[in-house]
Amino acid sequence: MAPAADRLGYWGRPTSTLDWCEENYVVSFYIAEFWNTVSNLIMILPPIYGALQTFKSGLEVRYMWSFLGLAAVGIGSWCFHMTLQYEMQLLDELPMIYSCCVFVYCLYECFKQENAINYFPIALLLFFSIIVSVVYLLWKEPVFHQVMYGVLVGCLVIRSVFIVTWVYPWLRALCYTSLSIFLLGFILWNIDNMFCDSLRATRQRLPPVIGAVTQLHAWWHILTGLGSYLHILLSLQIRSTYLKYRPKVKFLCGVWPVLHIESQKTS
Repeated sequence: MAPAADRLGYWGRPTSTLDWCEENYVVSFYIAEFWNTVSNLIMILPPIYGALQTFKSGLEVRYMWSFLGLAAVGIGSWCFHMTLQYEMQLLDELPMIYSCCVFVYCLYECFKQENAINYFPIALLLFFSIIVSVVYLLWKEPVFHQVMYGVLVGCLVIRSVFIVTWVYPWLRALCYTSLSIFLLGFILWNIDNMFCDSLRATRQRLPPVIGAVTQLHAWWHILTGLGSYLHILLSLQIRSTYLKYRPKVKFLCGVWPVLHIESQKTS
């Protein structure tokens, strides 16, 4: 997607089917897209903390896999933007499908008995993941991946809105905050794709620190990382409420939202 006049660096010429709008190897000789790389920290560190907290609280393992799935996307995206190599692109894009399938399972199975496992949706989502992976490996078309990912996100949006509309309306704020943040990231992602030449020209006239703010793909990482994290909190709060635990959103260091669940169930 990016203009061709980019520098070469440590990882050599890009082999990925996508090259984003950030200028290559401008900040570091060892990192192709510096800001697109480091912005993935929001998808790596908080979800790892969330997975540890989920394990510590003794909650269902599916939610630990949700957090770890998001962290896997962040790690894959870090490797992709750091190298712009095709293998690392797959390490970014395929986990997006797999982790989203875990999200779908958690949200559509939230009103079942504790520790119940429904093998039919697992098999269905596994089949979907395999088909998408095989087709994408054979047909290296990024739009196909984006559409398949969009289908999964659409399933999550429909299910989330249904639950907060008809079942737990007091969770609307968390639900709509998550969706709004994700939507804003998606809008910036499209602006970055459509107006890359203008954004690059603008950055050349700005000081480097201020120019970094115009790296809209990095903002896509930050906003969708936060939106996905909040979705996991929403899913976990729906589930723990149904199981009659006492979930409550708290803020770590007064900034980052975490879900605290008391071990004692309500009557």
